[in-house]
Amino acid sequence: MSNTATEPKEEKKASPPLRRQYVSFACFKVDLAWRRLPQSERDKGKIEFAAVIKKYVDSKSCQILSYTMMGMRPEVDMMLWIISYEIDVLQQLATDLVKTGLGQYIERPYSFLAMTKRSMYLDRIDPEHQEDRVHIRPGKHKYFFVYPFIKKRDWYMLSMPERQELMDEHIRIGNKYPSVKLNTTYSFGLDDQDFVVAFETDFPSDFLDLVQELRESKASMYTLKDTPILTCIFKEIDEVLDSLG
Repeated sequence: MSNTATEPKEEKKASPPLRRQYVSFACFKVDLAWRRLPQSERDKGKIEFAAVIKKYVDSKSCQILSYTMMGMRPEVDMMLWIISYEIDVLQQLATDLVKTGLGQYIERPYSFLAMTKRSMYLDRIDPEHQEDRVHIRPGKHKYFFVYPFIKKRDWYMLSMPERQELMDEHIRIGNKYPSVKLNTTYSFGLDDQDFVVAFETDFPSDFLDLVQELRESKASMYTLKDTPILTCIFKEIDEVLDSLG
């Protein structure tokens, strides 16, 4: 007689929770007084600033991508995209940067904080296109477009099937532009916005066409705010700092 019925069932081990990332979009503006300093003093401050960033990257405590915004917006000169598993790392990095010679002359007109999280919406049009949003894998595309995003409260009053239907159109439009990589992060309770959306691409024209088409989608009626839009150009940190003057 088989004793299968009396054998204890093997318990399935629960999968460990996915470790989510903290994401900071830190924008910097250099005081005009810094540009009037002697060249040697400016160079020293830039070396100190770059050394702090390289120290954090080399320690693998965070990922940092640097972007110049010179000529893009009058109130921002450069931006750092910082990704870490520990929020304390973001705080300590900011502290170490302001201690440098350059750091004493910079302000942060914008600084957006968010976290990664799996999307509640399914890509039912192209399931293979569904991305793991818990872990950001920057592609170092040349151009980077970032903006905070706030939905109207009416959006959250819709049922999940209604929202999914509206997002189906949104996703369909996004899938038409494979050259544009979307990174969505969540700010609920951490910062003023609901989300921070960041797009990587090598073709700004594709991003422009994507955004124009998204404006015509039904889901866009539930957008409360999606500014400021920051246009950034990827460069290594030494190049970004040299662009400051």
